[in-house]
Formats: sequence, C-alpha cells, structure tokens
Amino acid sequence: MFVAFVVDVIPPFLATAMRFLGAAMIVFLILFLFKLPKKVTKKQFLNSVIGGTLFLGLGNGGVSWALQYVDSGYTALLIAAQPLILLIMMWIYNRKPLPLASWIGVLLGIMGIFLLVSQNELISREGQWVGMVVIFGCLLSWGIGSIFVSQADLPKPFLNSAIQMLTGGIITGIFSLVLEGTSFDFYSVDSNTWLSLIFLMVFGSVIAFTAFNYLLTSDVSPEKVSTSTYVNPIIALILGWHFREELITTQSVIAAVILLSGVYFINTNKLKGRASRKRI
Repeated sequence: MFVAFVVDVIPPFLATAMRFLGAAMIVFLILFLFKLPKKVTKKQFLNSVIGGTLFLGLGNGGVSWALQYVDSGYTALLIAAQPLILLIMMWIYNRKPLPLASWIGVLLGIMGIFLLVSQNELISREGQWVGMVVIFGCLLSWGIGSIFVSQADLPKPFLNSAIQMLTGGIITGIFSLVLEGTSFDFYSVDSNTWLSLIFLMVFGSVIAFTAFNYLLTSDVSPEKVSTSTYVNPIIALILGWHFREELITTQSVIAAVILLSGVYFINTNKLKGRASRKRI
C-alpha cells in the first residue's frame, strides 16, 4: 500500500532504488556501530548478490513498476498466491508427490486467481494485463530466490540483508537511469510521500526483509513465515478502497476468500515438499 503511495509521485524504479539503497546504508551503519559480524567469503557474497537480484532487483522492482497499471489491493491479492507458486516450484524441484491438502490448496488457488484476473473491470483497463504478467514474473523470481536462499551458503542475516538490499538498489537504480531518465524533480515530492518512503525503508526493508531472510534460512515452518499472506491482501484492499478510491467488486471478494483458503490448505500442510536444507 505504501509502495503505491510512493510510486504515484516518484518513478517506480527510482523509488525502489532509493528505498533499498537507504535501507542498506542503515543496516551497514548498524553493523559497524554495534560491531556485528562482517566476515563474508566470496561465495557467500555472490550468493547474497544473487538473492538480492531475485528478491529485490527483479521481484520488488517489478511489482513497483506494475503498480502503475494494477490497483494496490489486486496486486496484494496476486502476491498472496506466492505460497501456491512456491509449492508448485518445489514440487517440480524435489520431484516428490504432494499430499491431498496441498492439491486442494493448489486447485483453490488457481480458481481464486482465475476469478480475480477474469473480471471485465480489470482486463478492460489499459496496461492491466501487462502489469499482471509482470507481477506473476515477480512471483516466479521470488520463488526461485526463496528456494535458492534456503539452500545457499550465506553470511550472517544482517550482513546478508545489507548486501541483498545494496544489490537490489543498484539494479533498480540502473533500470531507473535507462528507463526513467534523470530529469525527475525531487522538490516536487510532498512530505507524505517522503514519510511513506522512509516507512518502507525502515519497516518494510530493514526490519521485515531482514526478519524474512532470517526465517527463510532457519528451521521455521513455512506457514509461520507467511502468516502475513492472510492479512496483507485484506488490509491492502480496504486501504486502497478508502484512500485511493480503488474498486472492490463482489467477484474480487469471492476470489480473495477462495485464494486465501487455498493458501491456508498449503500452509497448514507445512509444505512437506520444501527444498532440502543442504548447502550449495
């Protein structure tokens, strides 16, 4: 939701670059002030760069760009399908049979996504399909990143997040220079937009992304890691409707219930097909 507020004013790739470069500077500052471990091997550094590219450079950067065409509430619902995408990817990766609960979750998830994206109110809007395709591409990028990071040899969580955010900031900064140019007027940005960007830096990146990385590389069950999957889409729909006058249709509500029910079935099964924890 805060991302949507920011990209209404600041070009999406520029906003993403500012967010992650600022967050990386904060984390690096914390590392030095509190004398936290900063040792990293070449392999660990490369793995963190790959993770930052998949998660932030392509994943978050692409979603920010897609928000120009897709409402924030619908975007949050599409992102809620991440456990579904990840389960299918891990099924292909592990080549192990899925239990019945997972298949029920997959079917419900597909039904929910179909109901969500098949609405005339959505597909008739200019650029809507392009935005949706980009978002699904971002989900694939996040899925690949999740599997890779869960197995990779990485530095300590704080340092890992700092390197990933620095990587994501540099990549989206390059995208911004190439696609958005350098003529943006920073004096035109209002205080609410700056506050939203700072909120994303501190809470969305420094705190949430570092916690996500820590849990992803720890023995924590997937349903606990993805608890926000149930909450964020509903909050985003309501806030989008209230503050941005985004449309909420009956079909969207039904799609949300079916999709989140599918995610529930997937998560309560604890994703038994989860990638092995061996180091690469």
